[in-house]
Amino acid sequence: MATENSGPTINEETTVSLQRSLYDPGYVNAMSHFYRGEMGRIMVWRQRLDITTNWAITSSTAIITIAFANAAVPHIIFFFNLAIVWVMLWIEARRYRFYDAFRARIRMLCEDLILPCFKISKLEAIGRRLKRNYVFIFILILVAWITKIFLHAPVAMDSLPTFYRALRVGHIPSWLVALVFVGTFISVITITIYVSKKSSGEISEFGTHRSLWRI
Repeated sequence: MATENSGPTINEETTVSLQRSLYDPGYVNAMSHFYRGEMGRIMVWRQRLDITTNWAITSSTAIITIAFANAAVPHIIFFFNLAIVWVMLWIEARRYRFYDAFRARIRMLCEDLILPCFKISKLEAIGRRLKRNYVFIFILILVAWITKIFLHAPVAMDSLPTFYRALRVGHIPSWLVALVFVGTFISVITITIYVSKKSSGEISEFGTHRSLWRI
């Protein structure tokens, strides 16, 4: 004759114990402090993103102003402007990866608490910041570069060969200047389009399906 087991099973006891621990005042208090601390860390990284963007805009504005204010300034000054903005973009992409990692950590506190890890690659971080801010800065620089050549050229720009010869500055050949110009434009557009297609962006359409979250 089989005996009926009316007592709770091991799984039921484990579930009840876990539910009690989740509502434990000490646990709730610790998690609330942890959440505030992580939010403070996110805000610090967010402010660092704004700093690099502001430096890129400020340096570009200053260089463009100097270039158009003095006709004697060679248009090669925009080469250094591009270099500065590329450096700012690289630094900001690194900071954005940290920001994205800790932001994802906040979204799911039960994961990744001991050792945070990056959620996106370096290329995706560069692409996101390009799409959000830097693509407009690069386009502005390239447009200003062309305008500078047309306004302060020694001869009238009435043909493509004339424009090509005007690219030469001192001992820097025209082909090198054109290579930097075209290479920058193609790189910016290619990275922006590639990352836009491969990445879901900061806001996903997955909704509440936790298994599909990119965290």
